Amino acid sequence: MKFPLSALQGSFPPLVTPFLDGEVDLKAYQSLASHIIDGGSHGIVVNGTTAEPTTLTIAERISLVDTAVTVSAGRVPVVAATGGQNFRETVELSDGAEECGADALMIVTPYFIKPPVRGMVEYYVELAKRTKLPILIYHIPGRAGVSLPPTAIAEIARRAPNLVGVKHASTDLAFVTETLALCGPDFKIFVGLEELSFPMMAIGAAGLMNAAGNLVPEKISALASAALAGDMREARRLHYELFEINQAIFWDTNPIPMKYMMRRLGILPVNEHRLPMVPASADLEKRLDELLKRLGLSS
Repeated sequence: MKFPLSALQGSFPPLVTPFLDGEVDLKAYQSLASHIIDGGSHGIVVNGTTAEPTTLTIAERISLVDTAVTVSAGRVPVVAATGGQNFRETVELSDGAEECGADALMIVTPYFIKPPVRGMVEYYVELAKRTKLPILIYHIPGRAGVSLPPTAIAEIARRAPNLVGVKHASTDLAFVTETLALCGPDFKIFVGLEELSFPMMAIGAAGLMNAAGNLVPEKISALASAALAGDMREARRLHYELFEINQAIFWDTNPIPMKYMMRRLGILPVNEHRLPMVPASADLEKRLDELLKRLGLSS
């Protein structure tokens, strides 16, 4: 890793994937990555859930990592989400990300198949052996359909020293406390549910992987920085200021509302998706327009 492990903290927005006429729009992606880095983000995440990764080919996902690394140019760490539908696909994505110069990997818990916990332990231990990069587990039970208990995470960390943290996308706050108690206070917990950004950081999370960082990177990074500095009054204030935006992200399947708001604010040229994802409905557009106007983000 070009950066020390201490750099894996703060705001790491998961970038959306811009499309244009059915193809990945790398020019728009370059602009987006610059927007997020220039907005004060402490790092960026490529090919997270917000990027619609299951609609992308392996080659497209690797090209996005390459583009992000180029735009970052060593300014902030680039975390590449490399989880795939099976072990071999994950290895190919991880190898590609490492070759592109990613600083860390984030690998989602295996989805759809619902493996036993012991199988997931072996999965991560074996993947960790195949890379020199730090690894984060992407723990998202609501989408993956499986949950990895803190005791299993501690076992993986014991057997795989390059497992350095977890992105936790669940309302289970006790998970954060138990994982840190088992793995130590330096283990990196990143908040994966926008509405719980402040609560999880208040009990020891190291940072945020908040999709709203695509929209308002300055405010998301300010919340993370305040919490890390122990300024809980300011972090709480920003939590309430951002609360409606964080809720709006899930008024439809993420990133449908996000991409529409990004287009309205001029961050994306179009809010295009690949099937089975579709753009915002007229009713949702109206609701989002009213929100952006009420918050003073648009006229």
